[in-house]
Parts: sequence; structure tokens; C-alpha cells
Amino acid sequence: MIQTAHNTTTIRLAAGRRPAIALVLSGILLFSSLLQAGVLFAPQATATALAGLPACLNWRPIGICVWLSCSLTGCKIRTSLKVRNYVPDAFVAITTMDIALQDAAGHIEKRKPNKQTRDHQIFRAGDLYGHPLSASGFLDIVDTLPGVSGLVCLPRSVPLMPYFESALDYLVWRAIVPVESLYPASFIPGLREIGTFPLNTWGNVYPRTGRVLQQSEPKAAAVLAQRVGDITTRKFQPHVYIPLDSAKLPSFGVKYWGPGPLVEHQASTGTWQMIHPRPDPYCYAFGNNDSFSPIGWSDFRRSDTGNYAFNLWRPYKCCKRKGIYLFTISLPAP
Repeated sequence: MIQTAHNTTTIRLAAGRRPAIALVLSGILLFSSLLQAGVLFAPQATATALAGLPACLNWRPIGICVWLSCSLTGCKIRTSLKVRNYVPDAFVAITTMDIALQDAAGHIEKRKPNKQTRDHQIFRAGDLYGHPLSASGFLDIVDTLPGVSGLVCLPRSVPLMPYFESALDYLVWRAIVPVESLYPASFIPGLREIGTFPLNTWGNVYPRTGRVLQQSEPKAAAVLAQRVGDITTRKFQPHVYIPLDSAKLPSFGVKYWGPGPLVEHQASTGTWQMIHPRPDPYCYAFGNNDSFSPIGWSDFRRSDTGNYAFNLWRPYKCCKRKGIYLFTISLPAP
């Protein structure tokens, strides 16, 4: 009788643990699925960034940092070179994973595998990760480039850290909660367009959801990448995300001036480099007018799987620390 009571208690305890075990397993599966796109495109992101370094780095000296260095024997003024260069800060994956082809309204995209156009809209998952190149021998590679000498600003993002996952932001990304519709750019044509409105536009930045109306699927993927970059380079946005400038690597004895928010069609705030399906050896801002070009930007870029990926290069300024920072003497622009 006692043995039976003991067995019953054991069974009840085991049953009580099941919800907790299920919750832990669900968390592990969710975390694994979130990193799936990052792991999938990380090798390509690194290889493409390395191939694009000569064209995308854009390293140049821009000034002299002035420091006050003090010791027991007194204080003195010291200087260090201030430089500016672009770095692959993150990469964005636009994918068809899970149920990404259906938005909150139930619209389902009908893809035509062998054609450049579709019957309907595009809806994709969008994820942004810290670039893996920041964990590799970035300096050893850059030092071999012609015209680059001395200090080089390094990537600051945490490698493969998921800064934005549309699966976690599904309420806004799928427009279940239409908070993005409150922005004027969501309903006023010409505001925040990727291109030169009305002559040419790839699409609108707002509303920053996963749905895009665009006949060219590669351009639609570029619009979604721009939206993800727009969210993560700003703070206090109505999304579930980590701002790209909030979680970053240590400065390692270097003073940094980070880039500002990403702005569409302005290369001075950031440039893009396609990783998949066709790796680009150069960087550019989205929105180029190819209406009269015999070969458009989208030609030969359509993915058979519907998945796309892009490197995001952002401009950093930095100089080596040599005491207490005082001011910068700017050099004339070339």
C-alpha cells in the first residue's frame, strides 16, 4: 500500500514536470530555428564580404584627434590619425522559411519558378545578424589592400547575434498590430521611397512589414532588407528587436564614431552587397534607376528558392586613444 502511494506520487511529479520540459524543448527549437538563416548564409556572407573589401571598404584619413595625456610628471598633448571606412556590420536574410509566404490577411504568394514576375505580392521573413567577419582576421586581410595603412575601423557588431527576427516580431511584421500604418510615410506617396519618386521607385520603406508589392522579386527582397536595416539602426521603434548600435564589441583602445541611421538611397549612411543568389564584388545603395538599361538590376538575380541575402556595410570613424579626448582637426575632403 505504501509502495503504491509512492509510485502514484512519482507519476504525479513526472507529470508535473512535463509542461516545464515541453517549454524548455520549445525554447530550444525556437532558438535553433531563429539561427537557421544566420547559419545558412554566414559562410557566404563572409566570402562575399572578403571579395568586396577592395571596392567596399572606402578607407581614407579624415582628421587628427587631439588628446590630453597626463602622468605623474605632468600633462602633454598627443595626437592620432582619424580615419573613416566602411565595414560589413551585419547581413540580412530574406527567406521563405516556415509560413512566411502568408501574411496576416491570408494573402499567399504564387511564385512562378522560371519567370521574373509573379501573379501576386511577396511576403517574406526578414532577419538581421551581426556579421561573422568581425570574428575573423579582418585586420590581416585589410592590411594587404593597396592605399590602406595604419589604423582601420573594425566591425562592432557581435558575430551572428540575431538583432532582428521577424518570427519574434510577427505581430508587427505580419501587420496583425498595424502600428506601422500610423507613420505618415505609410500613406503619403513619395515619402521614404527607395528610388527617385515618381520617376523611379523600387518600393516604399513604410510600412515596415513583410509585405511588398513589386513585380521584380529581387527588388522586393531589397525593399525588405532596407526595412529591416531601417528598424535596427534606430532606437525605440515599435518592433521586437535589438538596436544594432546597442550590442557591440569592445573598442580595444580605439575611440569610435558610429554611423547614423540607415537612409534609403543614401550611400553615406550605408551600402548593400548581395550575397545570394548572385554574390556582388561591390557595394551600392538600393534604388538605382534601371528603367532604360538593357540589363536591369534584377536580371539574373532571381532566386529559385525565393531566398535572398545581403551584406550591410556601414561607415565608421575612429582614432587610437592616447589619453583624454579633446577635439578633432578635420582634414580637407579629397
